[in-house]
Parts: sequence; structure tokens; C-alpha cells
Amino acid sequence: MSLSSKEAILAAARRTAQAHGYSGLNFRDLADQVGIKAASIYHHFPSKAELGAAVAKRYWEDTAAELDSMLAETSDPFRCLQQYPDIFRKSLESDNRMCLCSFMAAEYDDLPDAVKKEVQAFANVNVAWLSKVLSAAAVVGSGESERRARAIFAAVAGAQLMARSRSDIALYDALIDSYRLAGLLPA
Repeated sequence: MSLSSKEAILAAARRTAQAHGYSGLNFRDLADQVGIKAASIYHHFPSKAELGAAVAKRYWEDTAAELDSMLAETSDPFRCLQQYPDIFRKSLESDNRMCLCSFMAAEYDDLPDAVKKEVQAFANVNVAWLSKVLSAAAVVGSGESERRARAIFAAVAGAQLMARSRSDIALYDALIDSYRLAGLLPA
């Protein structure tokens, strides 16, 4: 199996997990999507837990890179805070998908420990980035930045969940606007 097959498996697993969570990951279905035999997946991912951990880790790493890129492209931390909800909106724009780690967090009790670790890492990456940017933008003092960062992360993820449950991206936008009006997010 080539490296491109491994990447194809991870991409298919990501799409599946964003629509159906960890419980929706099925080697036979993934193999059909990728065009390989189910047994071939075991070459790179000996278990569902290893596949789930790998796809969640790739997801938070991709998100961390996107957040860092946003900061590099826009030296204005205030502008970065305004753009932050767009990251979650992209999932909804892709066939009403959810943030992979948010979906898996809802399944937390049923996740293997390796997957739990990567799901927690996603939240930690988001909160740390938001905290850093909130401080840089002087939106809150450094002592308050982590608390505000957690509130923003939870609110944005919750807006995505509500919008997905109604297949209504306009609801997501309205909720984000209400967070700005309430002062949670910079306007």
C-alpha cells in the first residue's frame, strides 16, 4: 500500500467521522470509498482505535496549521478573532459536516484512550490559540484570556452543532453575529 493510499484512507475517514463520528468508522465502508480491500487498511491502521487516533490527530494538526497561517497572513490579532468562526463554518459548507473532534467529543465515553487524547488536543490547540490572540488583541487581560478562549471555543462549536441539526448554515451565521453583539466575539 502506498503512502497515497494511506492519505486516501485518512481523507475518507475524516469525511466519514465528520458525518457519523468515531462510531461511523467502518473499515469495509472506508475500503469501498478508497477502492481497496478492507484488509489493506490494516497495513497502516491495525485497529479502529489507531485509525481514529490518526484521523483526529491529523485533524487537529491541520487546524493548528490553519490557525498559525491565519496569524501569519494577518498580523492583526483582532482580525484573526473575527475570522476564527470561519474555520468551523467550512465543515457546515461541506455537506453539513461537523468539526470532527467536536463530533468525537460527543462520543467521549465510547472512545478508546488514544482517540480521547487527540480529541482533547484539538480543544487545547484551539483554546491556546484563542487565548494568545485575545491577549495580543488586548480584548481581555492575560489572566482572563484562557477563560474567554474556552467560552469562545464552546460557543462556536455549539453554534455549529445547532446549525447542523437543522441543516441551516444561516443559523450558524446568526449565532456568530449574536456572539459579536453580546461581546463574546469581537465585532
